[in-house]
Amino acid sequence: MQDEPNPEELIKAVADFLRNDIAPQISGHQAFKLRVSINALDLVARQLKLEHGSDAAEVARLSQILGTQGSLGELNKLLADRIAKCELDLQTPGLAHHLWQTTMEKLAVDQPNYASYKSELNK
Repeated sequence: MQDEPNPEELIKAVADFLRNDIAPQISGHQAFKLRVSINALDLVARQLKLEHGSDAAEVARLSQILGTQGSLGELNKLLADRIAKCELDLQTPGLAHHLWQTTMEKLAVDQPNYASYKSELNK
C-alpha cells in the first residue's frame, strides 16, 4: 500500500488529463468513447471516496431495522427476504428512511449532477 498519491488522486489525475489534454484533440465516435471512459473514471473515484462511509452507515441502518448483525450483502439479502415474505413494509420503523438514504448515497456516486438528486440535497 502506498501513501501518496492515493487511488482517488491517481484516477482523478488520469481523468483530468484525458478531459483537458486529449478530449479537445479528438472528435466523433472516438470522442464519445473517451467521454464514456472519463465518466467511468470519475464514477470509480467517487465510489472509492464515498463507499466506506456509506456502506458502514447502510450496515448500521440495516442492523437496527433487522435486529441482527452481518455483512452488507447478508443484511440486504435478509431485508429482501423479509420484504418478500411481507414481514417488513414501508410502515416498518426506519425502513422508508433507510431506502431513501441508500438511494441518495448511491446517486452521490452514480449521478451526483442529477437535478432531482441536487434538489433533494438542498431540502
